[in-house]
Amino acid sequence: MKLLTITNGFHKAFESKTRLSIMSILIVNDGLDFNALKAYLDVSDGKLASQIKALEKEEFIGVKKSFVGKKPNTKYFMTKKGKKAFDDHLKALEQLINSRK
Repeated sequence: MKLLTITNGFHKAFESKTRLSIMSILIVNDGLDFNALKAYLDVSDGKLASQIKALEKEEFIGVKKSFVGKKPNTKYFMTKKGKKAFDDHLKALEQLINSRK
């Protein structure tokens, strides 16, 4: 299998460690709010916000805004499009790893 064929499944959005981590966390959770993601990732508010915005732009994650008591709460979840892109990316990584054995 040619390397170029394998790497065609990689998605540029997942080149960032933080974006890859966000997707990895969201694939095993139905949704998490900003503070939970921040705690998992140990990143600044600004960095997390910019990486979330990049994934939203790709339509890989969705946003659900609500109130918990009187406080606003923003929850993030993986979209179907995001799940497919992430699955394709993981399959490409797996193929690359297996081609090196």
